Amino acid sequence: MSVSRRRLLTGGAALTVAAVAGAVGVEDRVLPGRTWAYAHLGLDGPAGRIPDVAPGRLVSGSFVSRARLGRRVGWGVAYPPGAPRSASLPVVVVLHGRGGDHTSAFGHNLGLDRFLAQATSRGVPPFAVAAVDGGDTYWHARGSGEDAAAMVVDELLPLLAGQGLRARRSDRVGLLGWSMGGYGALAIAGALGADRVAAVVAESPALWTSYDDTAPGAFDDAADFARHTVVGHPVGLRGIDVRIDCGTGDPFYPVVRDYVASLRPAPAGGFEPGGHTMGYWRRMAPPQLAFLGHHLS
Repeated sequence: MSVSRRRLLTGGAALTVAAVAGAVGVEDRVLPGRTWAYAHLGLDGPAGRIPDVAPGRLVSGSFVSRARLGRRVGWGVAYPPGAPRSASLPVVVVLHGRGGDHTSAFGHNLGLDRFLAQATSRGVPPFAVAAVDGGDTYWHARGSGEDAAAMVVDELLPLLAGQGLRARRSDRVGLLGWSMGGYGALAIAGALGADRVAAVVAESPALWTSYDDTAPGAFDDAADFARHTVVGHPVGLRGIDVRIDCGTGDPFYPVVRDYVASLRPAPAGGFEPGGHTMGYWRRMAPPQLAFLGHHLS
C-alpha cells in the first residue's frame, strides 16, 4: 500500500520510513553520507587498537625542502626494537592524509612505531618506517611549482640513505599511505616503477574518476587531474607488489573497488567493514606491515 505525502510528514511514520529507506540505501551503497550511516548503523566493524608494546627508537629532524619551495619539513624514522644505530634496514616511506604531517604516522595517532614493534616480535623481517611532511599537496607536482613527490624522491630518500637505511638509487623501498597519502603512494610507486619500489600499500586511497568529483584543492584544474590521476593508468605498478584496502563504508569505496578490479594481477588486500577512520586504519596496520616486511626482505 502506498504511503501518502501527508502521512510521511507525520512524526512516527516519517522516522520509520526514513529508517527503512536508509537501510536499503546503505545496502545498495547509494545513500549520500554513507560513512555517517555505516557508523551509526554499526556496520563498520571493530576499531583497531594500538598495541601495548614498547616501540623502538624514533629519530626525527627537519630540512628545508627546495621541492616544497623552501618550506621547512619535518621527518621521523621509527626503528624496530633492538635495531642498532648502524643497522642497514629496508625502509617504508609513509605518506599521511590531508591535514596531517609526519607525526600522524606514530605515537598515539596511527601508532605505526608500535605496530612495527609488534610485527617484528611476531617474525616479520625488520625494516624502518619513515614519514615526512607533505602538506595538503596531494603528493604531486602543483602549478605553484611545489612538488611533494619530488621532495620524497630527491630529498627524503637521500636523507634516509645518509642515516644508513637502504634508500639509495640501487635500493627498492616500500610505500604506505592512507587517504590523500594512499593516492600519493600509488602515484609515486607508478612513477618510480619496480626498479625503485618493491611494494606499495594504499589504504582508503582518495581516488576519483573525474575532476568534477574531486575534493577542493586536490588538483589545480581538470588538466592537472588528467595528468596525475592513477585511475586508468595501472602500467607503472607492474612488477611491484601491491596491496589496497578500503572499508565498505568509506566514501571512496565504489571508485577504489572498480580501480582494484582493473589491476592485473589482482592486488592483495580487499574490502571489509570499515569507514574512513583511524579505527579502520589501525585495524589494517598489522597485515599491511606484514605484507611490506615480507616483500621488502
